Amino acid sequence: MPVITFANTKGGAGKTTAVLLLATELVQQGYRVTILDADPQRWISRWHQLSPPDEKLRVISYVTQSSIDRHISENLYKTDYFVVDLPGAQTPLLAKAIGLSDHVLIPIQGCAMDAQGGANVLELLRFLEDKGGIKVPHSVVLTRVNSMVTTRALLAVKMLLSERRVEVLDTPIIERAAFRDIFDLGGTLHSMDEGRISNLDKARQNARAFALEMIRRAPLRGTKPLSSRIVHAA
Repeated sequence: MPVITFANTKGGAGKTTAVLLLATELVQQGYRVTILDADPQRWISRWHQLSPPDEKLRVISYVTQSSIDRHISENLYKTDYFVVDLPGAQTPLLAKAIGLSDHVLIPIQGCAMDAQGGANVLELLRFLEDKGGIKVPHSVVLTRVNSMVTTRALLAVKMLLSERRVEVLDTPIIERAAFRDIFDLGGTLHSMDEGRISNLDKARQNARAFALEMIRRAPLRGTKPLSSRIVHAA
């Protein structure tokens, strides 16, 4: 049961949108998914309240540093993938969640402020590896990318990540109206009306490619026992 954690210490990086796209596309692929909503904005929980029930998807709200490992333990046998939405700030929960994770995904927009928020997470990952021997696979996903324009700022972010030898997903998350509207309408990209949402087919293709890449990076197979990860993360 891989635990995939989304982290960027700066808000507005497209983190929660990426969480929602991955979780709903994993469900579309037939997996059971539990979202742990630790973001105080609770956008995922609000979206879930608007959406029709789905037996393959559950959302747990108000996840904290003291409760996250319990939520994972209690849902181990009901879940194929855990997806964690962390606060867009530096909190003690960040290190705890990373220690419980099988993959940390860092959403970054093409701007310096987002890159700094992502750098904070990367620095913590390096610290945990150097000082604690905890090596957690991680990568960056570029978010809100304009499909028609490559900006100077985005190129600078890509260059910075390359220099630091940070893996970047092959699939960026493109700026799409559907990715915004889903939070107002509820449901998923697959339940939205093609006649009312522009470029919905392209939004679906983008989300599916993103999810399939993450399945390859965090497949369903032997993960560390939860008890050992809890010890490291304590």
